[in-house]
Parts: sequence; C-alpha cells; structure tokens
Amino acid sequence: MRYFLPPVDNRFLPWLASKLYFPLLKALQNIRGVVIREEDIAQLRKFKNERLLFFTNHPTTAEPPLVFYLGRLLGQRFKFMASRQVFNWQGGLIGWAIRRIGAYSVIAGIPDRDAMKLTRKILSEPTGKLVIFPEGEPTSGEVDTLMPFQPGVAQLGLWGLEDARKLDPQADINVWYAFMKFVIISPKEKILADLSKHLGKIEKRLGIAEAQKSKHLLHRFLTVGRLLLEKAEADFRVSVEPGKDFDFRIGRVRHAMLDQLAEKLQAANYDKNEDAIRKWRRLFALVELHQLKYPDPKLPKLNAKTVQEAHKDAVLIFDFIVMKRDYILDNPTPERLYEWLDRYESYMFKKIPRALGGVPSHLPRRAHIIFGKPYKLSEIVTENRKDRRLAVENFTARLRDDMQKLLDESQSLTSPLFTHEEILAVKSKIT
Repeated sequence: MRYFLPPVDNRFLPWLASKLYFPLLKALQNIRGVVIREEDIAQLRKFKNERLLFFTNHPTTAEPPLVFYLGRLLGQRFKFMASRQVFNWQGGLIGWAIRRIGAYSVIAGIPDRDAMKLTRKILSEPTGKLVIFPEGEPTSGEVDTLMPFQPGVAQLGLWGLEDARKLDPQADINVWYAFMKFVIISPKEKILADLSKHLGKIEKRLGIAEAQKSKHLLHRFLTVGRLLLEKAEADFRVSVEPGKDFDFRIGRVRHAMLDQLAEKLQAANYDKNEDAIRKWRRLFALVELHQLKYPDPKLPKLNAKTVQEAHKDAVLIFDFIVMKRDYILDNPTPERLYEWLDRYESYMFKKIPRALGGVPSHLPRRAHIIFGKPYKLSEIVTENRKDRRLAVENFTARLRDDMQKLLDESQSLTSPLFTHEEILAVKSKIT
C-alpha cells in the first residue's frame, strides 16, 4: 500500500468539475448557492501572482469543495492536505478524484516527511497556494464550534517562508483566513415538520409512545438525547452517578469508550487524563497506521479483525466527542438541531457518520464564506530561534482568535427556531 499520495496534474477533471460545480454541490452537499462579498473576491484575485497560505474551519466535508470554488474564482488551483484515510473512501474513488483537484495525503501521528516536504515546496514557489484546515481531525460536525487547532500548523508556514527566502531573500507569504457557515434556507414550517418527522422515527425505534411525547420539539430532542445516552451507558458499562447532568454523563461515556479503545489497540503512553479530543486523535491515528500496515516497530501486532473493530469503535466514539446540551439550548437554530439529528440517525440507523463523510443535508442550504483581514507572514517572524518558537505559538493563538471572531460574526446569519420563553420553559422541565 502506498503511504504518501501526492496531487496529480490533470486538466480534464478540474475543468469538468468547474462546469458541473453547482449541480454537484447540490447533489453531494445540498448546497444551493455560495455567498462571498465582492470585495473579498477582488482581494482573492489580487493574490493570483503571489504566495498565499489560506486557513478556514473544517467541521464537515463541505469545505474542500468550497476551496475548489475559491480556486475557480482565482483562476488557479489551491493545494491542500487531507487525512490519508479519506483517500480510501468509496473504494479509493474519493482519493482518485481529490488528488486531481489539488489534494495530497498526510498521515496523522507520525512525522510524515513526504507531506511536510511537499508543503514547504508549495509555499516556497513564487505563486504557491496552500489551504490548511487547522482543526484537522476529527471534523466536529458542528459549524458553530472551532475544535482545538492541530499543533504545528503555524510551523508549516514558517518553514515554507524559510525555503522561499533561500530562493529570494525578500520573499514573503500572504496569510488569509475565512469562516465557512452553512445556513438552511427552507421555510420555518418545513424545517419543523421535517425535524419532527425524522425525530419521530427515532422515537419509534426507542419505544416512545405517542402519549409519552412532549408537545415541544426541543424537549423531544433532549429526551431522545437522554435515552441514547442511557443506551450508551449500558452498552459501555458506565455506572450512573445520581444527580449528575447530561454533559457530565456523556463526558464519562466518551472517556470510557476511548479508554476501552486504547486497551483494544494496546496504545502505548496513553494518558487517561487527557481531554477527549486529544485522546481520539491519538487513537484514530493508531487505527490508521494499522490499516495502512505502516512499518513501525513500536506498533503492537494486531489481527485484521481487531483493527476493523477498532475502526468501527473510533467512528462511533466520534459522534460523542463534542456533544454538549447547552449547544442546543443556548441557540437552537435549524443548523444545530440537524447536526444532532445526524448523530442520532447515525447511532440508531447506522447512517454514514461524520467521521466517514456523513450524508447530505436533509434540506437545502446556502454557504457563506466570511473572510478576515490578510497580513504578511513576515510580521511574526524573528531571527532569534527562541523567539521563533514563541512566534509559532502567537501565530496559532492569533489565528484561532481571528477565526473565532468570524464565527461570532456568522451567528447573525441564522436564528433560533423557538422563542426565548419557549427555551426557558424547556430548560425548567429538564433541570
């Protein structure tokens, strides 16, 4: 099996994808339009003959196709890294396609020298264009959340600048960032009816009788969440502490699932006290290394059945990583409710989970790409190596803060399905 998969130079597939872009976006993601400010399009085109390092959020599989659209507007293809396991989706068909529109693989959990070498080369080229999704894996499935950024994303840019200055001492790299927000565009009545219909199928599977159902959709959502939590507690033998709330209990479930997965993988140096996201990243990286049969003498010998089971467990755990009740209660927008519905349906009906790409949105959406203010990478570079390490940390913190501001700005693009009074009434019933 090949470990590193570089981009493939191909003119026909990008041309065809450009011609069929919006029909494909509708079919694969149920996105019916892309909104970008005219001044941002103008700014994008100014970078055509310059280096550009572009960052954006990545909660779903919809962001890479939008990056392709930005390249279409620019008239120049972006390169971007994708997790090595994505290249195996659909029997390798996904990998075959995305390599021809600019993607190359990176293996998490190891120093992937081939991926790092190509990244530095792209950024050192006079007109190099690279997109980095700083959240990496897992994609949260929540468009209103930023996952912890992967360590080292800022370092890649600094290495690229070092290489560029070996060729041209005056070289610089433009840094730009954006936030991608997806808004459901159906009428409120249709949204409520569709949510109720699909939630009803789950309630039926859980054995909730009509007479037991709450009259309020938000309360029904939380009731289903509680029952699924109870099911997970039983499945993974997690004891219930009296008086503990939903977030505490689901936190215990996710950590129990992760700790059991670590035992199955015989994970060395596994820290049970780490946060769930870091645990999952470490363990999923191990699963991927085993699937690739990566030649690392430190990897324990596991049979194919165990690796297959570990992958299945990791995918299941993924949906428990970020779920928090207040995410729904604080702002029950259509988008947030559908994110949870996706998790419910994945768990109950074995629909394709987010960790494997997910399924298209139930209802039509519109994509909004909100851009920040570009700057030069040289602004954070110093000659002193100690200060340079600090610069990497500052760059990462600045990037996250900037993207969080764009996330906050995007909240005005949608609104809750329920009134403040309705939300308070539901809260009073569950506390």
